[in-house]
Amino acid sequence: MTNERRVLVHPDTEALAGSVAARFITKIIDVLDDQDEAHVCLTGGSMGIAVLAAIAASPARESLDWSRLHVWWSDERYLPRGHADRNETQARAALLDALTLDPARVHGMPAPGEQASIDEAADAYTAELAAAAPSGAPYPRFDVTLLGVGPDGHVASLFPDHAQVRETERVVVAETDSPKPPPERLSFTLPVINSSDRVWLVLAGADKAGALGLALAGASISEVPVAGVEGRKRTVFFVDRDAAAEVPESLIAPSQYWTAAHDLPAQEMHPEG
Repeated sequence: MTNERRVLVHPDTEALAGSVAARFITKIIDVLDDQDEAHVCLTGGSMGIAVLAAIAASPARESLDWSRLHVWWSDERYLPRGHADRNETQARAALLDALTLDPARVHGMPAPGEQASIDEAADAYTAELAAAAPSGAPYPRFDVTLLGVGPDGHVASLFPDHAQVRETERVVVAETDSPKPPPERLSFTLPVINSSDRVWLVLAGADKAGALGLALAGASISEVPVAGVEGRKRTVFFVDRDAAAEVPESLIAPSQYWTAAHDLPAQEMHPEG
């Protein structure tokens, strides 16, 4: 299947979160019809957590066998377990604690004190990914990776002009000088993000319009990391109208989208997602 980049525009953030939530449920049900388990990567940020809350609120969530999911994070704030600012903590509160998940398949990134250093924490998560991968592979085949995008164009914890965005050999890297707090973070590298079959980027607000426009225009990956994101099968930008302000009309998909009001979303123009 040829990779496509598409932009789906939604009227507001509520519709945006509901659309991604409904699509996520339907896609993972489809995946589990074809294979024994699924691997998904979650993200943090206001829209990432809003999507998880919308999944929790959807009656359709009961149609999915959550025990067959492996849950990963593409990045994490290097803070103690349970800290309110950890992506994992927020994801658990918004969705995961309400689900019947296999605890062994929920792979939170390491926290301070669990390894001797943040670099060893990155190595530990690298090893955990390898342990869940097919024989000889460095990490699992991710079915869906959710990502947010910062106003500066960063994704996960890969920031403009930082060495980590150019890393191609390592699986997980340590960021010790993040331009936004906290300074210490763990992050997948771009090759790992791009190994996902589907990368869904969720962004809202006028402050994201510049980064989205630059990404779609082919900006330098070092300067605008989101420009380097490309899933194996699909790369979809789910955006609200404000974030789409600088997107050429030719790149915007027809204005059909799913909302949380659907028990199971109707098929849209590209149901394979």
